[in-house]
Amino acid sequence: MNRTDPPFAIEAEELTKIYGSGNTEVVAMRNASMQVSQGEVVALLGPSGSGKSTFLTAVGLINPPTSGRITIGGRMVLDGSQAHANLRSFRRQHIGFIFQKSNLIPFLSAVENVQIAMQLNGLSKDASYRRAMELLEYLGVDDRAANLPSMLSGGQQQRIAVARSLANRPSVILADEPTAALDGQRGRQVMELFAKVAHEQGAGVIVVTHDHRSLDVFDTTYEMEDGILTKQTTSTKASVV
Repeated sequence: MNRTDPPFAIEAEELTKIYGSGNTEVVAMRNASMQVSQGEVVALLGPSGSGKSTFLTAVGLINPPTSGRITIGGRMVLDGSQAHANLRSFRRQHIGFIFQKSNLIPFLSAVENVQIAMQLNGLSKDASYRRAMELLEYLGVDDRAANLPSMLSGGQQQRIAVARSLANRPSVILADEPTAALDGQRGRQVMELFAKVAHEQGAGVIVVTHDHRSLDVFDTTYEMEDGILTKQTTSTKASVV
């Protein structure tokens, strides 16, 4: 990369994650590296248990790697075991994460679950409400804004979780099987929303997915197997019919 080029949205270098030690040692991820440009949408494929979620939670600063370096937007955040930022605060301000389960707060309504992400960052109640409703409307669940999570279907809960992850206009979006609970049309809509956000806001996006129907949305594809990360293709949009 030239000095005049913008920094990568995400730069993961030689990430390794080891659980246990001695006879119980398990290497869940070995020397995984990935560079995601601003505005780039990356698909991460691979069988169950291959290390995809381990990689995603490492990059998301939720489950830091045993070794390796993570740089977000040109800022070194983690170097081995040494954190160069308050990881919780940095994650809240810069990273949107969608888990396999929605993880909504059960005693808050749908709109409040989205609002809280913004209010924790200091946005007013009125401004956070407007932004939350805008996202819920786009995702087709604005009519459920006042409902508690227990009153929503699994697919509706997941769409609200997606809205929450996008609420703060993060520079990094990480999604772990975000469309697993959605039908084909809604799943496609969510994938296209990620691409739109990436391109309009310059965010870097990594999506763990098994949904091959939406691969044309992605710019680049990686595959993980037995903890080893490999870049498969670039310009997926041009190659997938």
